[in-house]
Amino acid sequence: MLTIYGVPISVHTRKVIIAARLKNLPFELIPVVPVMPDSLPPHWRQLSPTGMVPALQDGDFTLADSAAICAYLERKWPKPSLLPTDVRHYGHALWLEQYASGTVFRDVVRPLFHELFVHPKVRNTATDQALVGDVLDRVLPEVFGYLERASGNKFLAGDALSVADLAVMSNLTTLQYTGITLDRKRYPKLAALYEQVVRVPEVAEALRSEQPMVQQMGLDGTFLGQLLH
Repeated sequence: MLTIYGVPISVHTRKVIIAARLKNLPFELIPVVPVMPDSLPPHWRQLSPTGMVPALQDGDFTLADSAAICAYLERKWPKPSLLPTDVRHYGHALWLEQYASGTVFRDVVRPLFHELFVHPKVRNTATDQALVGDVLDRVLPEVFGYLERASGNKFLAGDALSVADLAVMSNLTTLQYTGITLDRKRYPKLAALYEQVVRVPEVAEALRSEQPMVQQMGLDGTFLGQLLH
């Protein structure tokens, strides 16, 4: 059985959890929160050289980084596939997964999650309102504008669900847990894509399973509403 190290509200851990669910792979989730040293296993740096989540253990094989883990799962358990067969859609899926895990997370989700939740509620430090305002007013519109333009197809990379959709959905979920909801009037295609991905049974099941943690941490999961019913 696979072992996944991380927590489900993590953008990158959630992506791996859902990929495993979609492939019907049994796994054990070991809670690891990098900002909480007491949660780290003794051999954590062997599992994750960067110290970040997620990490995967498959027998005597270990691997870190969500993109690498998803690619590994895809190669070892190719059905159902999370990468398109069409070469252009395949390339587009890889690009958008990287864009979501890189630009969307680094420039939008991580700073807002840290400023609006981690700093005031975990570290007991003040929120940098100037930084929050800059992300919301300048960075987020550019990033979400690109995702809106990329959301013209049924899914982001063709007609089937791919790792690109999982990566974008996961970022949007964690962002909205802070109370910043996706503007459905400004980004209608992105909102429709998000709602379609969340309604995939395995995705909805994963999101339902993390709601007790969301409530325990004082995050806002009300935006999911009817999507999980």
